Amino acid sequence: MTTSEQAIGSRGWVSYRPEIKVMDVTIRDGGLMNDHKFDIELVKKVYKTCCEAGVDYMELGYKGSKKIFSATENGLWKFCDEDVLRQVVGDKKGDVKISVMADADRTDYKTDILPREKSVIDMIRVATYIHQIPTAMDMIKDARQKGYETCVNLMAISTVPESELDGALEALCHSEVDVLYLVDSFGTLYSEQIRALMHKFQKFAKPTGKQIGIHTHNNCQLAYGNTIEAIICGANYLDASLAGLGRGAGNCQMELLLGFLHNPKYRLRPLLQCIQDNIEPFRKEFFWGYSIPYMISGILNRHPREAMEFMESGDCSGIVKFYDQMTSEG
Repeated sequence: MTTSEQAIGSRGWVSYRPEIKVMDVTIRDGGLMNDHKFDIELVKKVYKTCCEAGVDYMELGYKGSKKIFSATENGLWKFCDEDVLRQVVGDKKGDVKISVMADADRTDYKTDILPREKSVIDMIRVATYIHQIPTAMDMIKDARQKGYETCVNLMAISTVPESELDGALEALCHSEVDVLYLVDSFGTLYSEQIRALMHKFQKFAKPTGKQIGIHTHNNCQLAYGNTIEAIICGANYLDASLAGLGRGAGNCQMELLLGFLHNPKYRLRPLLQCIQDNIEPFRKEFFWGYSIPYMISGILNRHPREAMEFMESGDCSGIVKFYDQMTSEG
């Protein structure tokens, strides 16, 4: 069979690519809404759900530096200590591979990331802004030498000048990284921009055999659509979260994505059960998903921190005032 195989879905004959990998980021990205303070039992339930649903990877959180981040102000998933991870996945894991994110310049990676044989982690994802590329490349080298699969997430790509992006992609494609992630950090990109960026990524990635991934935010209601656009353009690593739980406007919804992929290895019912029982109740504690303040920050290509502060203020009625504040030159 070719890499495009045929499967029968509820809407007739559809194509799927068996090489596509789906990563659940519910706990990692969702943790940005509650300072990573999910309790272990909840994380166990999400992990069990990913196993039952056939998800390929689950990202459990960050490898944050305890010299920079307070352990009293941040929950367990900001640090992902090995003993904590083992409480979730056990010593003998299921089929779901485990990922953690390591922020450039905010991770003591040489000491806090153990050799692969001493850890339940399978993949290290390095998150980097364009000016941190040298640090990111050293982190990638360190993780590869320790035996991990490696990804690099190029953050805030909508703000990066084209010449700088070309230089970064050139350097990264000659590094030891496995997957390059296109990240729409501010939820500002439209499908045409995703398409153009994917073609640029492919130009550098294909000759060196690198894979491409996509991570989207839903400020403009395009997280799911932009993920599909990236799939069409060749992305094989896809990020999504249960009910879209994630920072601010949230991410591509896992339940939508698995329904679209039509791969029989993925199962929808476990996701829906977990969303119903464990994720939707969080809406009583904090709000994520599309809203006009997040839409404003997305359209303006701005970090959502101001919109998040507005949403958390308790008075969300003054959206025009918020817009005026965001667009004022003063």
